[in-house]
Amino acid sequence: MSSRTSPTSQPITIRRAVARDAKRLTRLVRGSGAYAGKYAAAVAGYRVGPDYIEAHRAYAAVGPDEHGGRVLGFYSLVLAPPELDLLFVADEAQGRGIGRLLVAHMQSEARAAGLDRVMVVSHVPAEGFYHRVGAVRIGTALANPPAVLWDRPEFEFRIPS
Repeated sequence: MSSRTSPTSQPITIRRAVARDAKRLTRLVRGSGAYAGKYAAAVAGYRVGPDYIEAHRAYAAVGPDEHGGRVLGFYSLVLAPPELDLLFVADEAQGRGIGRLLVAHMQSEARAAGLDRVMVVSHVPAEGFYHRVGAVRIGTALANPPAVLWDRPEFEFRIPS
């Protein structure tokens, strides 16, 4: 577990996600404003289950509140092949540096696992975010109907040793 301070000086703790986080993580995915409108179908039935959390390196960014912390965002790192599978920040928490903290944590975890690169297939509205946090565009993932009806940018994080 690591603790950092966001640009708004509120302590953010990044901890390993656990099975009991499944419903909260699922709500973050399904409620994401980035998936409104034409993108809504991509996450309508999406579920982050306890089995997924246990099988992958999933980490949650938790902010303070009177009930022991609130999940503000999360990511999931798959080791083989190396991929940032999910990265979400709650709509109301965006712009506070939480996504950047999650990416830095992911890079640290990837380095500790001996990875030198981590790929991510980005949601189209998140493309600018990945550029800003240092990912390099490497290609395009073509639409895969009926699940995904649009092409998506592919990025790679290069992990220095």
